[in-house]
Amino acid sequence: MIGEHVIVGYTGDAGGRDALALGAAIGRVTGGELTVATIYPPGSPGQAVEAQANLAHAAEQLGEHVQAEYIAFESRGAGRGLAVLASRIKADLIAVGSAGGGQHGRISVGSTSAHLLHLSPEAVILAPAGYEPPEEPSRLTLGYVHRPQCDEAVEQVARAALRLEVPLRLITLDLRTEDPSRLRDDLALAVRLAWEATGIEAEAEIAEGFDVAAALADVEWPPGELLVCAASEDAQPHRVFLGEVAMKVLRAAACPVAVLPRGFS
Repeated sequence: MIGEHVIVGYTGDAGGRDALALGAAIGRVTGGELTVATIYPPGSPGQAVEAQANLAHAAEQLGEHVQAEYIAFESRGAGRGLAVLASRIKADLIAVGSAGGGQHGRISVGSTSAHLLHLSPEAVILAPAGYEPPEEPSRLTLGYVHRPQCDEAVEQVARAALRLEVPLRLITLDLRTEDPSRLRDDLALAVRLAWEATGIEAEAEIAEGFDVAAALADVEWPPGELLVCAASEDAQPHRVFLGEVAMKVLRAAACPVAVLPRGFS
């Protein structure tokens, strides 16, 4: 299950604070390790000092009751630096916040998250702007499309739901471009996969709308929900890559979104 070692990409702004809150919340749920990292460019002593100051602020926000490792890491890009560092310290989940200027309660993709969403070797989770962690997780939802990557993700997310003792929901979009009966058949297959893997009886829901935002607004997103997406079939092995529709889902979601790399196990 992802979250055994979370690395938070921390910046001294609202997005960084949201990422920190999300990473700490995941650590509390999974009991995993937490690393807080600030990335700074090479040949910039002043920014290296600033990175250390950012980490000190992060430690103050978490407080003494949260155990974490704090790392300032030199890299030419924040996304690349987080991906490299995650591999080095064997983190399995990279948490980042939304870019500034986005809508409250929604995810805005900036340069750091865009890099991770197209090349990260580890799972990536994004916090919506103004994220406030719940007391407990309420449900895992997997965005489902009938293809091998999603079929594998059904089993993985079902096992995570079983361990966390939360319901599992499988949701697919009906954008009025496909046969609804085929979508229902696909969801029934996914429900069976979850049952065969874990014994969990997953909820199945079709979100209807003329576009992605309208479809996602058609279903409920209670506090404590986490949406999971599988990587696109175009992703390199063991890399994250989101296609056009999945990227629209991420931007329209009203909860944190985790993206699994291709071949995640």
